[in-house]
Amino acid sequence: MGTTQVKAGSPTIYDLKYLSLLVVNISDSNLSSVESNLSIQMEAPKLLPPQNRSFVPTVQLPVDALRTIPEEKRIIGLVSYMHHSQFKCLACPSLYNSQYSFGQLNQEEISSMVIRIELLGERHLYNLNTPIKMNFPTQTTGTNTSKLLCHYLDEHDWDWRTDGCETDNSTHNDQNDIICSCNHTTPFAVLLIREPIGKIHWEILSYISYIGCGLSAFFTALSMVIYVFHRNCTKDYSTSIHISLSGALLLLNTTFLLTEWGTQVKPGWICIFVAALMHYSLLCCFTWMAIEALHLYLLFLKVFNTLYRHYLLKLSLAGWGIPGLIVSVFLGVNDYKQFYGVTSMTMADTNQTTSICWITDNAFFYSLNLVYFTIIFIFNSAIFVAVASSICKMRRALETNSNLGVKTGEKSWKDPERCSSFCKSGLTVLGLTCLMGTTWGLAFLGSGYVNYPILYLFCILNSLQGLQST
Repeated sequence: MGTTQVKAGSPTIYDLKYLSLLVVNISDSNLSSVESNLSIQMEAPKLLPPQNRSFVPTVQLPVDALRTIPEEKRIIGLVSYMHHSQFKCLACPSLYNSQYSFGQLNQEEISSMVIRIELLGERHLYNLNTPIKMNFPTQTTGTNTSKLLCHYLDEHDWDWRTDGCETDNSTHNDQNDIICSCNHTTPFAVLLIREPIGKIHWEILSYISYIGCGLSAFFTALSMVIYVFHRNCTKDYSTSIHISLSGALLLLNTTFLLTEWGTQVKPGWICIFVAALMHYSLLCCFTWMAIEALHLYLLFLKVFNTLYRHYLLKLSLAGWGIPGLIVSVFLGVNDYKQFYGVTSMTMADTNQTTSICWITDNAFFYSLNLVYFTIIFIFNSAIFVAVASSICKMRRALETNSNLGVKTGEKSWKDPERCSSFCKSGLTVLGLTCLMGTTWGLAFLGSGYVNYPILYLFCILNSLQGLQST
């Protein structure tokens, strides 16, 4: 823009590989000719692919704001971007994620062309009395669970924001045009926002989480105390592994109850410590769930008469060591990039925000936690199906053997003994489901949109996991 010799009223267009730039010099005479309309209209440069030309936005710049710029410096640049790839990493979710932040992926989607308004010499327009108006033709429409909103790019925090911009979703000329009115000049776009959790559901889920975690913490602590005072000298691997899982759940539930408190105390490292400790305990829970599944596999599906040297020691090193190594690595690079700290979340129908101590980088959260959990979930699910099937077969075999030599009529489903056996098998399978953490798989069913029944089930079952496992 600084090197372009632009005559007043004669725009220059540059078609580059990933963007198009329109440079125009607006003279006083140009402003005088449109003064009655209070704004001067410009069209963003068209991009090369023909399919993009029907989605080119129009921009209306307020005359009173342009008059504050000296005529010799009144050179405006409009940029149209070819692709959204350089902005998509910014459209990451930052909403209340049910209990331990297994939330909705792809919470925001760029649904229009991204345009940028530039002034010569790093000059910016801001706090305008008459806003800049932009008409964005979009490819999508809002639904009951989503809406189209005008956003601007905050280049300091490198995030999409809405303050200073208003959205008009009116339909014009039978087209889905979104009119954005903003009081500053930055990159702009229309984003399709998935509706986050409403205030009333947020409060109910919060109460469920805190009550469930409190009960789980109490009963897991109780089970550990009973184990300490009543353990015998025999090597009971199953009980030791189960107590380790209870310890991880106790640590997780306790740190979860401290996440909001940690944001209100000084110094700041306390919140970082709480966030890192909660992340560590979460990974420990997943790891010990996998160890529980592995141990059940050895008990039910493989002859467990081989002496494994230092069996519990090896399992403990894996259960407590692997999560510790992961968290330590990311704490060690805290001077270069902060992964733990204060995270703010906003409710759907209010401007109220809540801050907790948790992972601050969404890309880190999803790339690590979700992959880690997915691997363990697939592993545990396969063993769960095999073990549950084995238990059912053993129960049927025992029932058959107990009835040998006894001539009885065929039992119906209304027979009390058969109903009791069926209920016991169902409870056993339910217990295995909670023990192996397969209830955490509900996170996948709620991915991409707010599904309240799934969120409530996820919150209730997993906040009470410590109580169920006890």
